[in-house]
Amino acid sequence: MLKLNCEQATRMMSESQERQLGTAERTVLRMHTWICSGCRNFGGQLGFIRQAMKGFATHADDGGGAAGGDDKMPPPAGG
Repeated sequence: MLKLNCEQATRMMSESQERQLGTAERTVLRMHTWICSGCRNFGGQLGFIRQAMKGFATHADDGGGAAGGDDKMPPPAGG
C-alpha cells in the first residue's frame, strides 16, 4: 500500500479512532494528507467531532444534557 485514494484515507482516519494504526499505515496516511487538502479537512473535522463528543459525554456523566435525564417529560396533569 504505497498510495491511498481519498476513500481509503478517510476510512483509515475513521479506523484510527478505534485502533492504533501501524507504522506503515500512519506513514502512507501522512503522505496522503500532506498533499490532499480535502482529507486534511476531514481529519480536522473528525478530531473536532471527537472532542465535542468527549465534552458531551463528560456533561452527561455530570447529570446534564439529554443523556443525563434532565429532559424527562413531566407527569400528566390530574393523574
